[in-house]
Amino acid sequence: MKSWLLPRYVIRSAFLAMAGAVLGLWLLQGLFAYLAELQDINDTYTLGDALRYIVYRSPYFLVQFMPTGTLLGAVIGLGLLANHSELIVMRAAGLSLYRIIGWVMIPATLFVMLSLGVNQFILPSANYQASAIKYDTKRDKLITINGYWSVSNHDNTQDVVYINYADSDGKLGGVKRYQLIDGNLSAVTQAQDGIYQPQNTQGGRYTWQLNNINQLSITPQGVKREVVPHERLSLPLAPADIYLLTREPEELSLTDLYAHRQLMNAQATRSLKHEVAFWQKLFSPFSVLSLVLVASSFVFGSLRSQGLGLRIVLALLTGLLFSYLTDLVGFVALATGLSPMLMAIVPIVLSTLAGMYLLNKKSN
Repeated sequence: MKSWLLPRYVIRSAFLAMAGAVLGLWLLQGLFAYLAELQDINDTYTLGDALRYIVYRSPYFLVQFMPTGTLLGAVIGLGLLANHSELIVMRAAGLSLYRIIGWVMIPATLFVMLSLGVNQFILPSANYQASAIKYDTKRDKLITINGYWSVSNHDNTQDVVYINYADSDGKLGGVKRYQLIDGNLSAVTQAQDGIYQPQNTQGGRYTWQLNNINQLSITPQGVKREVVPHERLSLPLAPADIYLLTREPEELSLTDLYAHRQLMNAQATRSLKHEVAFWQKLFSPFSVLSLVLVASSFVFGSLRSQGLGLRIVLALLTGLLFSYLTDLVGFVALATGLSPMLMAIVPIVLSTLAGMYLLNKKSN
């Protein structure tokens, strides 16, 4: 048991420092985000709505600041040990620098697992609820930015369908349908919602029942408007696939992003925006661990040359630099079409090499 006393002490110190840093940044970002929401307050978007919106957005803030918080916590935890000369005693007792860093990596790994869990199981639903509050929409009619477009041709007739929202259970919201004959618009249909009809699915096409429909018919004699209670909509994609196509990358979990990628491959196309998000989320654990390596390089060495306060500032700047670099390589991948996987790896490799170089320089 005595052999575990020192590792447990280092692990506990690092864990408490990381938890405090992550929690502090999380709450600070939530406060600033709430203050920013106050400028949008009106009769329909109240103070309570803004607070609920921030609560549902908080998982996103947590994941966003997890790498920087872990980096800052590692600097604080190791810095406090160095302030009390405990790191010097450990090194004098024969403990290698990388062994001590290995102990610090253990609590960092716990925060990595927490981040992945939030990304996978909480973030998609939380973002969904936050958007519903922000845009004052019902839960089954959430507004999205891009939606899903479907175009089918039958002889001289073209059928264009736009779906604003879809969930994995087969519910649709904001469905618009445009029918063209010989390139001329002949009918426009708008449905408030739709429900998947599995019993009517056959031949590789999936059927929905559209409800509360407003229809405009355009003929040489004029325009005719009528209200239709129900109408069927047939599409070549399953409900789960349409759900993936109507959501933004940050609203999807890692497994959803992978399923989206497989769907794009099956359609012989690609979405660089979703691919960048997939690889960045997949490599996010290595991002955190590489930043902890960099954090360790800030601490080991003489505190007389650089105080703990300065090292904390350097850690914050490094975390921000890493975040900006990650965003930059993502934009480069989108603009140039370079491999999103390669672009996601670049910041991790650079921070790892920088951390190893600084540690080797201080250990010599």
